[in-house]
Amino acid sequence: MTASTSTSGSKTHRSAEEIGRTEAGPRPLPELGTQEAAAELSTVDTTLPNGLRVIAVRRATVPMVELRLRVPFADPSGSSAGSQHSAIAEVLANTVLTGTGSRSRVRIDTELALVGGELDAVVDPERLSITGNALATGLDTVLDVLRDVLTSASYPAEEVERERARLVERIALARSQPNVIAREALQTLLYGDHPYAKEMPEADEVANVSREDVVALHGKALLPRGSVLVVVGDVEPSEAVTRIGEALAAWQGDGEAVQLPPLPEVSGGDVKLVHRAGAVQSQIRLAAQAIPRTDPRYPALQLANLVYGGFFSSRLVENIREDKGYTYSARSHPEFTVHGATLLIDADTASDVTAAALLETRYELARLGLVPPSQSEVDTARSYAVGTLLTSTSSQSGLASFLVNLVALGLGIDWLVAHPQRLAAVTAEEVAAAALEFFAPANFTGVLVGDAEQLEPKLAALGGVDLGEVSSR
Repeated sequence: MTASTSTSGSKTHRSAEEIGRTEAGPRPLPELGTQEAAAELSTVDTTLPNGLRVIAVRRATVPMVELRLRVPFADPSGSSAGSQHSAIAEVLANTVLTGTGSRSRVRIDTELALVGGELDAVVDPERLSITGNALATGLDTVLDVLRDVLTSASYPAEEVERERARLVERIALARSQPNVIAREALQTLLYGDHPYAKEMPEADEVANVSREDVVALHGKALLPRGSVLVVVGDVEPSEAVTRIGEALAAWQGDGEAVQLPPLPEVSGGDVKLVHRAGAVQSQIRLAAQAIPRTDPRYPALQLANLVYGGFFSSRLVENIREDKGYTYSARSHPEFTVHGATLLIDADTASDVTAAALLETRYELARLGLVPPSQSEVDTARSYAVGTLLTSTSSQSGLASFLVNLVALGLGIDWLVAHPQRLAAVTAEEVAAAALEFFAPANFTGVLVGDAEQLEPKLAALGGVDLGEVSSR
């Protein structure tokens, strides 16, 4: 008879609480294992004759290879957010893989599938990204398809028409979503008519995009010089670079891929109330100026952010989710661009507790500076930061994606390898200083999207909210 079986032969079941206890009391939790950075990675970082920067990294965990192509994709004409560029760029990203001078869409998909691969393209105000993967033995096939797409994408008229129609529908649907409304309102508040504020074109702008517009933008903006290709996988870096150089030698272009102009600094101020009639929930979106990863204060800021609202055990989550139940999800996080960084705070709340949630969010901002994180809080945040960094970059896919974003910020794999040591060296005093400097409530501005008729009385009493036209209705 085993311990889990009674004399009658029936099994007995113990609860989780019973399993976790002994006669002497609760079972002690096992000690956390030592978090170690990845072993030294074999890499090559070089620039091809056509101006394309290539970074190849050997990580032979599985017989696969990951590709990440990043092309700066700001408007080559230098126009503001009111231009047609974002609409054309969106159609281009959705049709660049639909055919070339020698391959149909079906042939592209079939050739990639035969080597266990795929390619996909997306665009935002900063860049056009082409991501892909395949079996390591299929690298040459993926590179040849990529070369064909970059040099002779044909943008078949029927494909442009089909994808354009789909985009119009998706944009119309997206613009009805509260999170999209809040994000657009925040970007406009922070950056005005800067192109970075326009993350999504208008549906009617997309409807007016022609095939000729897309072909012209490809020729002017999809350029190798200033772009970067990251390859991570079961390949020798030097051999991979050689194969990439041979495959993409035909990708040429005059000039350099266009970076976004610098963003204006984010200044603190009132939160702007954006009316959404009939809404039963509100979206709180706050923002403040931060510092880039290259700043020596960044590791301390990263830990201060985690203590504030950067993970589930943070002060903000404990307050407005666990203690008061104002929201299901709340978080704070940095957002990086090629020119700098911002701190963002997001929370969605029921309308009747929106003002209270905003009050507690501001309270926790002030408390972070006035009641600095304890050594225990710092150590917990540090373990989380190091652990998530190592976990997110342990796969070929994760490493490739993280690395291509680092490169855009002027950093490389050396920064990634050394960052756990930087986090380990941060003191509680440095985290306290970062909290006081960057998390002061006066540093923040933002938007609050919700039903003004329900929200206005309490928000007016709370203060620090720009009711604008809402108060004059």
